Amino acid sequence: MDVTSTTTQTASRTAAGAQGGATSQTARQGTLINSDFQTFLVMLTTQMQNQDPLNPIESSDYAAQLATFSGVEQQVKTNTLLESLASQMGLSSMAQMASWVGMEARVSVPVMFDGAPLTLYPAPAEGTDEAVLVVLNASGQEVARQQVAPSDDPVTWAGTDASGAPLASGSYAFRLESYAAGELVGTTAVDCYARIDEVRSGADGALLVLQGGAPVAPAEIRALRSPAAG
Repeated sequence: MDVTSTTTQTASRTAAGAQGGATSQTARQGTLINSDFQTFLVMLTTQMQNQDPLNPIESSDYAAQLATFSGVEQQVKTNTLLESLASQMGLSSMAQMASWVGMEARVSVPVMFDGAPLTLYPAPAEGTDEAVLVVLNASGQEVARQQVAPSDDPVTWAGTDASGAPLASGSYAFRLESYAAGELVGTTAVDCYARIDEVRSGADGALLVLQGGAPVAPAEIRALRSPAAG
């Protein structure tokens, strides 16, 4: 059996085990690393005791093995430190945005409709001479469409379907179809204000959760206003 190969494989398994536990508590990781390092030293001592006297292992090979394991150990500690810093930064970002809870954010994602008219902010394509507002329900099905002025002036949506009947309360999304000379030249999402109910930690940082549960990244918010603003 090649003892050098066995030692290298042991070090590799140790590295994989340490990296897999990178999300555990730092104290526990330190214990695991120390235990694995002791195992590595036992393997290295056994290798020295059982080497062929007529063909001894070069001292440089021992140095390389020690350097490899030391590098793995340092990488595990570095990963743990980076995760800790990332967690702290995420908490800091959440704390900074806590004051946004209760505010209204202007976004282009599905928003809650509770029976009261919504003010929408369309952005037609350049050169548009005709614009159509399209309303989609939570399932993505079109439930209404209406012609609006081809400008960026705010539009009031009363919450009715194509026949004028009131739509049920729920989540709705809006898009604007822009036409020029009868040809569709673009389709864009339409902004609306929605209340921020929660700040949540996400994989890429803080997320803001709107009324109705839709999550948005801070970069997706175009404006903020007090709920009293009209």
